[in-house]
This record gives sequence, structure tokens and C-alpha cells, in this order.
Amino acid sequence: MRTPDQSSIAITSDKPHDDEIDVFGLSHPGKVRSQNQDHFLLATIHKRVQVLQTNLSAQAQLPMEDERLAFVAMVADGVGGAEGGDEASATALETAMHYLARSTECYYRADGSDEQFINALQAAAMLSHEAVLRRSREEVEGRTMATTLTLWMGVWPWFYLLQVGDSRYYLYRRGVLTQVTRDQTIAQDLLDQGVFTRTMAQRSQYSNVLSSALGGEAAAPVITRMRADWNNVHLLCTDGLTKHVPDERIAQVLGGMSSTKEGAEQLLDDALAAGGTDNISIIIGRAVPRKQQ
Repeated sequence: MRTPDQSSIAITSDKPHDDEIDVFGLSHPGKVRSQNQDHFLLATIHKRVQVLQTNLSAQAQLPMEDERLAFVAMVADGVGGAEGGDEASATALETAMHYLARSTECYYRADGSDEQFINALQAAAMLSHEAVLRRSREEVEGRTMATTLTLWMGVWPWFYLLQVGDSRYYLYRRGVLTQVTRDQTIAQDLLDQGVFTRTMAQRSQYSNVLSSALGGEAAAPVITRMRADWNNVHLLCTDGLTKHVPDERIAQVLGGMSSTKEGAEQLLDDALAAGGTDNISIIIGRAVPRKQQ
């Protein structure tokens, strides 16, 4: 099955049901490195209504028993060569997920404009930063321990991106692939300032030197809010994919895949075939109407 032709079907504006979400994630050490310092996470946050006892009829209109409030996807890339990079990326995901799961109050009230919701994401990033710093002091005697974090959170009808470092989020929609996140690297900073050309930035020794990282000298989370749409295909990935697979090929795979599992596995194969010099983590997600499944 290819991505549905949206011109031939009616796409609802309602929130996708759980069985209408096609999502898949994977992580691979690559062909060169012996250790995988990447981690990824897919999770849902639910509002649960548990009926303990009632004499209502079976036809009673009660709230959904286990309504999904939010969908969360995260990738984190422990800084290559740093002590404890794998621990750093794991710590970041664990800390962020614990905080988001506890911050349920803002989900109940979320209407896409609640400042508290964005503040919760900001707080999750900074708590993760502090947790990585603390673990660095306790476990690697204060040596550098850092990680990227790219977090996607869907709260219908919006989704939010939290970005620290150079792992990426791409949006594929109606045949067009867009890199939404900005790489937080020294090379990208110099490109933005007009010091580097794009070619210089890509070839520079600073292309993989982070200017912002959880556990690093500076952590500058960037949060973006975007409108959810049934036509969107979402890709989160670490730079083990993007340093080997060009955007044109990524768009081709996302546009032709029959499932997100197939798409993720194909992109992994492409990255490995092109050298696989780094750890590779990929998450692809989309909504598929039931009648197309």
C-alpha cells in the first residue's frame, strides 16, 4: 500500500484513533562504531476513566475509558567520543518522559495556545539538561557527558517540537520534504551569520560540533508549534542518517513507502550502504484512515 492519494478520499479533521496511527522506530550502531550511543522512545499519554461500579445500561454514553491525550516521539544522540554518551542520551529521554507524564494538568486544558503547555516542554528540556549534568558529576567524575534531544509531541490539533542539538525533524507533506528543525552546530551558526557558505558549512570540521547540547556548556531548547494534518508524514532522526542519505532520497522513501516500518528500514539500509559511519536512529509516523488500512 502506498501513501493514500488524499484527493481520492475524504480526510477527517478529527483526532486519529490509536489504530489509525502508523509509527515505527529503530536504532542501529552503524558499521563502524562498536557502541550505540543513540536512544529513541515512542509513547502515549492517556487520560484514564476506570468505571468501578454502575447500574447504567450498556448503552450509556460514558467518557472513553482510555483516551489518548498526547503522542510522544523522541530521539537523542549521545555526543560522539564523550564519556558516557549512551548514558547521557538515555538520561535525557527518561527524564523528559517522566516530567511530561506527570504534567497532565496542562494536557487536560490544552487548546493549542496554553503558555503553560509550552513552558512544560521547556522545563522538560532543562530538567533533562540538569539530570545529565548531575549524572556526569556522579558517574564520570565530571567529564563531559552530553546529548542531543529532538522531541515531537502531538496534542490534537497541534504538534510541538523541542530541539536541542543536531538531531533532526522533517515534515513530508504532499510530495515536499521540509527540514523544520535547525542544527545547533558551530558550522550552522557561522552559516547563519554569513561567515560560511552552505558548502563550507557542510565540509567544515565544525559541522558536527554542537553549540547547544543537554549536559554541554550551553543548552538552548527551541520549541516550535505546528498544525496537525492527516497529510503529514513525520521523521525524527539522528545525524547517522542525514550525513549519508540526502534529502532527495529521504523524500523518495517517505513518498513511496507502504508502511512506516518499511520506510525506516529502507532508510537504515541506505545509510549503511553509504558507509554507516555513525549510530543511526529513525522514527517515522503518520496517520492512515481506517478504510485505507
